Amino acid sequence: MVIPGPRDEVIDEGRAVTVAIASPHVPGSPHYRLLLRNGAVREALERHRPDLIECQDAYNLPWAAIAHRKRHPETALVAAYFTDFPTVYVERPFRKVIGSTLGGAASRLCYRYCGHLYRRFDSVYALSENGGATKLRAYGVPNVEIVGLGVELGDFGPSRRDPQVRRRLGLEDRQPLLIYVGRLDGEKKPDVVVEAFRRLPQELGAKLALIGEGPLREQIAALGDPRIMTPGYLKDRSELAKWLASADIYVSGMADETFGVSIVEAQASGLPVVGVAAGAMIDRVTNRIGRLGPVNDSEAMAKNILAMWSSDRAAIAEEACKEARLYSWDHSMDALFGRVYPDAFARSAERGGVPAAALAGSLAKA
Repeated sequence: MVIPGPRDEVIDEGRAVTVAIASPHVPGSPHYRLLLRNGAVREALERHRPDLIECQDAYNLPWAAIAHRKRHPETALVAAYFTDFPTVYVERPFRKVIGSTLGGAASRLCYRYCGHLYRRFDSVYALSENGGATKLRAYGVPNVEIVGLGVELGDFGPSRRDPQVRRRLGLEDRQPLLIYVGRLDGEKKPDVVVEAFRRLPQELGAKLALIGEGPLREQIAALGDPRIMTPGYLKDRSELAKWLASADIYVSGMADETFGVSIVEAQASGLPVVGVAAGAMIDRVTNRIGRLGPVNDSEAMAKNILAMWSSDRAAIAEEACKEARLYSWDHSMDALFGRVYPDAFARSAERGGVPAAALAGSLAKA
């Protein structure tokens, strides 16, 4: 793995080698770093000479991988489309500043860049159909596979429900607990969830838990609404599983999910999901196990929350758990090692990469 870090460092653990390259923090985001030193990346690739490079970045790093392949044409290149950045980081913010026409034009320019970039890779995969694959195909990227992220399903389930969690919150069984898990920032739209929650009838007795950190946490806490809790980021996965299983409905306003790990974890916990009809939400949430409404529409979200509260949630829980089981790590690894990587080696072989055919067979066995 070649990753950004606080310092240059190589950690050799036998089967796994991690190359950390000193990189600055993303402004305003203490947990993310910008890996801008392509020269150091190319030095690491030259030193370790990988047979296959999987690139999960859409900016400068893919070009380091492409440059390495020019020197070593037998190298197979795989691209993973993890963030639908033309929509998330270009179109939506640009619309607010320069209007929808220019914002849309800027977004289309970025998608054309994606087409130009990803057509150079041997294999490309997205995390969901509506979270990226359809758009990539529309811009000329062939053979885009769908490989969902794996989820530790064994850690989540309705059996994790803990009466103590609800008791600490002063909740009776007749009172709904709504929950959201993720960053509390403008991209994830927890403010829309809060607004929808505050539209619910007071007599419902509902409470809302927003689990995560981010710049909107203080803003939400400043509302002074005793029914809204912001316990912060939970490092203990078992504690998160308790919170999810002890809740009644999962709510999210995020319009640009490329996969939606938290959604699958909520479904594995037996929760119906109320979200928005955009991005990977469309692939994850059907009317059998939740409700989707328009983006940024807190009134519609509140109505959907009430509809889910009055529905047969026991039947939904059973269906949601079945849906979540489609996203085990075994399922993800089967797709990567069984289809994506062998396809990349096959295309590498067409360029004259001698070891490719043998490696493809080895991967399938692995």
